[in-house]
Amino acid sequence: MCGIVGVVSSAPVNQLIYDALLLLQHRGQDAAGIVTQQERKFFMHKAKGMVRDVFRTRNMRSLPGNCGLGQVRYPTAGNAYSDEEAQPFYVNAPFGIVLVHNGNLTNAQALKAELFSADHRHINTESDSEVLLNVLAHELEKTTRGLPLQPHDVFEAVRKVHRRIKGSYAVIALIAGHGVLAFRDPFGIRPLCLGRGDDGTVVVASESVALEGTSHKFERDIAPGEAVFIDLQGVVHAQQCADHPVLNPCIFEYVYLARPDSVMDGISVYQARLNLGETLAKRVISTVPPNEIDVVIPIPESSRPSAAQLAQLLGLPYREGFVKNRYVGRTFIMPGQSVRKKSVRQKLNVIPSEFKGRNVLLVDDSIVRGTTSREIVQMARDAGARKVYMASAAPPVRYPNVYGIDMPTSDELVAHNRTVEQIRQLIGCDALIYQDVDGMKKAIGSLNPGIKGFDASCFDGVYVTGDITAADITRLNSNRVVAEEGGEDNSRLALPNHEE
Repeated sequence: MCGIVGVVSSAPVNQLIYDALLLLQHRGQDAAGIVTQQERKFFMHKAKGMVRDVFRTRNMRSLPGNCGLGQVRYPTAGNAYSDEEAQPFYVNAPFGIVLVHNGNLTNAQALKAELFSADHRHINTESDSEVLLNVLAHELEKTTRGLPLQPHDVFEAVRKVHRRIKGSYAVIALIAGHGVLAFRDPFGIRPLCLGRGDDGTVVVASESVALEGTSHKFERDIAPGEAVFIDLQGVVHAQQCADHPVLNPCIFEYVYLARPDSVMDGISVYQARLNLGETLAKRVISTVPPNEIDVVIPIPESSRPSAAQLAQLLGLPYREGFVKNRYVGRTFIMPGQSVRKKSVRQKLNVIPSEFKGRNVLLVDDSIVRGTTSREIVQMARDAGARKVYMASAAPPVRYPNVYGIDMPTSDELVAHNRTVEQIRQLIGCDALIYQDVDGMKKAIGSLNPGIKGFDASCFDGVYVTGDITAADITRLNSNRVVAEEGGEDNSRLALPNHEE
């Protein structure tokens, strides 16, 4: 999962891209990068770390130009701690292209071999984004054949890219001397939207919050399979480039990944989470009578809207029982020391008065490994709770994700091959209530009847691209990033560094 942004303006864009990346920081905290263009020359700075740490005043001064792009990255495949795999990626021919990518190619290994043997292109990292860049560059080269680049050439190249690559991809590329290209996979799995400023500045970004938070007006989502080319004068050219596009956005964006103040594919993320709270309330009633619950407490932060709506519908008090420490740093390994494993207790602190002598219903957005849930349940008991019930606004996460979300392998998922009762026993709560898959899809899908389906593969095992086999999942899991020893795992899905 990553956050990407691209800008074409009549004014310098370095500060605008920086501000947009801050608004997208939740989508990736491993690395950040910005590239700008001035007089056909690219200026780039990228490194590991958060946006505020990667870019200092001296770095910003070295990023001149009126168009550019940026990315915040959390890796799902490749080398987690290689600066070389921070984006943007660059290739010098044709024209000179830099690219940022959110998603995951499911046929990257086959493409890598194809690029070497047939296209005679060299890939220097383990990143599928570099593969994608070289496929795009090769198709642009074939389409233009040395002639000046026109928008219809760009769209023809994207059409060929769609036919070659599989998986999920929202892409923004800057073509030297010509403009910014943005396109989305034919299923629209990963989000991408377009906006405009009063001064004519055109912005494309992963989430609408990156537009509105920088005083740009959201115009529309980029359609699945569509390509948008913004020339250096700010003129927007758009064309559908996929043979059979269908909108199946990732439902986990609404459950967890996206900011609540974003609107994606016509659906308010905040309203989606309120709706999940409504449907979850009905599930709670069928498991635990409301008169046996004294208080509803969210587990910060994404679960708050669902928990508040659930509490209101059940007529129960809603209270904050956990305080999140936003400044937990990395673990340093000193000579002679063993690795100190991070505990959720370093990230959350309880307010004992909200638990003592009460039957509490804890609400989380989802339960992945279960280790965090188990520790939080114990924290509630240690604070004096009589009974601890747990509810998840999402269904059981039973299957690995292959489309760009950092999700553990099947064996690490607490719900994989376990019943709800078995999961309850592992977590240690008195009752466990999950959202059901159909309820989740209806709760979110009702907000935009135009969406006929979602990618909900980590919940239902149905991979919308239709090309995923058990062997593919095994191979993709083998490429999954393992955090640097002793380093802090900065994924929003990161769970404590200890196993079941």
